[in-house]
Amino acid sequence: MRTLSLRSRLLRGVTASAAVASLAAGLAACGGDSDAATKTGSASAGTVTVGALSNGAAEETELKVSEVKSISAELPKAVARSGKLVVGVGALPAGFPPLAYVGQDQKTLTGAEPDLGRLVAAVLGLKPELKNSTWENLFVGIDSGKVDVAFSNVTDTEERKKKYEFASYRQDNLAFEVPKKSTWNFDGDYENLAGKTVSVGAGTNQEKLLLEWKAKLAKEGKKLTVKYFQDNNSVYLALSSGKIDAYFGPNPGIAYHITQVARTPNPTRNAGEFSGAGATLQGIIAATAKKDSGLAKPLADAVNYLIKNGQYAKWLAAWHLSNEAVGKSEINPPGLPLDNS
Repeated sequence: MRTLSLRSRLLRGVTASAAVASLAAGLAACGGDSDAATKTGSASAGTVTVGALSNGAAEETELKVSEVKSISAELPKAVARSGKLVVGVGALPAGFPPLAYVGQDQKTLTGAEPDLGRLVAAVLGLKPELKNSTWENLFVGIDSGKVDVAFSNVTDTEERKKKYEFASYRQDNLAFEVPKKSTWNFDGDYENLAGKTVSVGAGTNQEKLLLEWKAKLAKEGKKLTVKYFQDNNSVYLALSSGKIDAYFGPNPGIAYHITQVARTPNPTRNAGEFSGAGATLQGIIAATAKKDSGLAKPLADAVNYLIKNGQYAKWLAAWHLSNEAVGKSEINPPGLPLDNS
C-alpha cells in the first residue's frame, strides 16, 4: 500500500462507535512513545493467549508455543544476550482495530499485530517488550536501535528495502463490505461492479483502484457510481439504508466492523477481497527490522514454525483474518515497486 495512506486507510475502515472511542482515549493517554501497555497475554510458561481484552473483536485463544532452539540460535548475539525482543507498534494516538489498539482494560496493547509479536518472541525464547508509538516514531525507533522489529501492518515496498529488511507474515488486502442480506459478490472481477454504487475513502489506494475500474467500465458503456462520506458512521448508515451497495476499504478494518455489528439489526459481511498492490502483485505485510540487522531470517523461521505447527492459523482465525494468510514467510519478497511505494 502507498506509504502515505497506510494508516489512514485502516482508520477509515473502522466505525466510530462509542466503544472504539473509549479505546482510543485510553491509547492516547499512553503518551507519544509508550511502553506501558506491554502485558504479554501469556497464561503460563509455554503458552501465549491471543485475542485477550479485545472488546469483542477476537475470540480469546490460548496457544501452546515454546522456544525452538534451532531458531533462537540464529538470533544476532546482542538480541540473544538481551533476553528480550523489543517489538514496535505504531498505534498512537488512536489505534487501528483489529490490528493494534488498547484493550478493554484501558491499558494493555492488544490486536493481531502485538499478538503475533508475542508468538514470535516465544518461539525465539525471548520476552516480548512492546513499544507503542506514533507511525513516524516507529521507524525512528528501528533506525536508532531502540526497537528490534516492527509488527505494525508495514507493507513490504522496494523503497523501504533501502533501509529495512522484511519477513512476510500476512497478505495486504482490501475488501468489499455489503449488508449480510445482499447476494452480490465481487469475485475478483471489476466487471461485477457494473451498475453498483460503492463508497470509498478519498485519497486512499483503494480509491485509486476503484476509479481505474470505473474508467474501464465507462469505456464499455457501463456505469459505476463512486460516493464519498466524511465519516464511517455516514458510510454505514448509507449501506444499511441501501443508498450504496458496498463499501471498499481495508480488509482488517472491515473484518473488525463485521464483528461489531454481527448482533445488530444491520449485520454486514465480506463480499470479496483484492490485493492492496493491485492486479499484478499480491501486497504483503511484513515484520520490519533494520537492514543487515540479521533478524529477518530468525523472524521468518519463527513465523514458518508457527505456520507449520498450526498456531499461525489459529492466531488469524481468532482475529477473523484468515483471508489474509500466507503459505510461508519469506525474507524480502517482491514489494511494491518504486513507482508505487
